[in-house]
Amino acid sequence: MKIELQGRRALVTGGGGQLGRGICRTLAACGADVALTYHRTPEAAEAVAKEIGGRALPLDVTQPESFATLDETLGIWRPDIVVANSVVQYTWKPILEQDMSDFESQYRSCVEHLVLLAKTFAPAMRDKGYGRIVAINTECAMLADAGSGAYVAGKRGMDGIVRVLAKELGPSGITVNQVAPGWMQSDRIRAMDHDVQSFYRETVPLRMNGTEEDIAAAVAFFASDHARFVTGAYLPVCGGRVMAAI
Repeated sequence: MKIELQGRRALVTGGGGQLGRGICRTLAACGADVALTYHRTPEAAEAVAKEIGGRALPLDVTQPESFATLDETLGIWRPDIVVANSVVQYTWKPILEQDMSDFESQYRSCVEHLVLLAKTFAPAMRDKGYGRIVAINTECAMLADAGSGAYVAGKRGMDGIVRVLAKELGPSGITVNQVAPGWMQSDRIRAMDHDVQSFYRETVPLRMNGTEEDIAAAVAFFASDHARFVTGAYLPVCGGRVMAAI
């Protein structure tokens, strides 16, 4: 059983980042025509676009007018698959010490980001009776560790939007799902001369860190017709560190 995305168009936000690059490469390898967006990493995004034969476009996921510009730039190119991957990075602190602007940035880049993606691209999906929306959440949304208040608030808000969209868009043949990574290995961590993730692995039942390819494989599944009867799901990809319960 292979994941075949030939003839599908995919849009990945934050495609220039470590995780975004992995998702773009995997979707392209499955046959999709991929467009990716970037905000502060144009060089990295352009390099990925060149590698996969796609294109890179600017987008600030916290600004509605930026979506309007993206929509105009894409023109008649309408994605069948949309991956909400981009998120604002910030320094984690205890809630009592966290600046309110961090809570706002997480709300905008998690909740409003997904809402604006849906408003921009779901109407065309609805018209043709087909669509796949995949949001990148996190294991942190379930763990709610100390220091992660703003991040957890934003990602839990995203979870709610995913579930509502799944019910609202399902009758039109559109699925809406989430992939929730754990602490992935990155190029920066791989380049270090010491192991900064050993303590984390001790808390992972599989005793390993995942890679961007692990996350991308889950995204590709949700993007494919193999997942045509799955919607509203929250799928942890974290080696068992988080296990969604019934």
